[in-house]
Amino acid sequence: MKNKLFNLVKGKRSIRAEMFWTFVFSLIIASFMASFAANFINQSQIAYQLRLLPLVIFGISFILSFYFLTRRVVNFLIALADGLQIISEGDLNYRVPDTRKDELGRVALNINRMTERLQWQMEKERQIESSKMELITGVSHDLRTPLTSIIGYLDLLRTNSFQDKDEFTRFVQNTYNKAIHLKKLIDDLFEYTRLTSTAIQLNLKTIDVRQLLVQMLFEFEPIAQENGIQIVKEIGHTPVIALIDSGKFSRAIDNLLINALKNAIKPGPIHVLLKSDEHRFFIEVENEGQPLTQEQENKLFDRFYKVDHSRSSEGIQTGTGLGLSIARNIIELHGGTLTLTHKNGTYVFTMEVPFSQEPNNVGYVKQYAGNSMKG
Repeated sequence: MKNKLFNLVKGKRSIRAEMFWTFVFSLIIASFMASFAANFINQSQIAYQLRLLPLVIFGISFILSFYFLTRRVVNFLIALADGLQIISEGDLNYRVPDTRKDELGRVALNINRMTERLQWQMEKERQIESSKMELITGVSHDLRTPLTSIIGYLDLLRTNSFQDKDEFTRFVQNTYNKAIHLKKLIDDLFEYTRLTSTAIQLNLKTIDVRQLLVQMLFEFEPIAQENGIQIVKEIGHTPVIALIDSGKFSRAIDNLLINALKNAIKPGPIHVLLKSDEHRFFIEVENEGQPLTQEQENKLFDRFYKVDHSRSSEGIQTGTGLGLSIARNIIELHGGTLTLTHKNGTYVFTMEVPFSQEPNNVGYVKQYAGNSMKG
């Protein structure tokens, strides 16, 4: 109680204190004017007829004093009301004045913050809507290309438009390859939807990450050699034991390797490094490629985003643009991070994964919202 009274008397940064002192000053001014009028009337010969005049002057003086002393507060309230009217009509770029340091100033500050958040939310909704359109366009393009090829080859086979058995075999093989590519695109879409929209049960087991990586690189090397890529391994000889879902984790590594293969300058190397400390292990995939702009780098983990030159990678079928996004989701599902360091065309993707997850995460279902991570 004493603190409230002290703050009221002190009158700093408080609308209540300002109104209190306005009331006091108005009383003082009104009393002074009424006293002056009473002295003047007492010296007059018609003092009896003007006996109510000091009271009238007191009332008028008090009202006028209070009006002028509160005008600044009232004008600020009017500005807040006008600003809210403008904002409510849809102009989210407008900001109310927040020059005061009292409660009204905090109200103005909160109104501006609320407006900024509304503006951000509306911009985010526009981006989501734009992303939906890009999703439809991207999926249509990526699925239509192999499907068109399949229909074309089947039409050639249906009409017997082949010259000999070798050409027949080539048509069948191309049709099969396109069908496998189409299946992979659909699998990517399903995998991403499952990772970001539904509950995922991690099948966590104690795995030697080094041995898993050795096996994956052994299977990947023939594909890399066909495309003029040399795999440079720095994975040591010491086992790296961690609690992971080997199936999903293999998918993440495979996506990083395929991404490096598509974007690497050919011929050239892809460096794969495995290292660890006391609490976590790191896998780095490095390759040399075409330099990216800052905007392209920021969008690289966005779902369905593909850098222009990755679409035209010779000899490698294009994907959905979900590979990096799926990889990041999988790594974050394991409690880790997937980051990119890019400088002058040198790409280094780094997985950082703890050896074991927190007790409340191990073996439990984890829910990931679709908009909780980019890509």
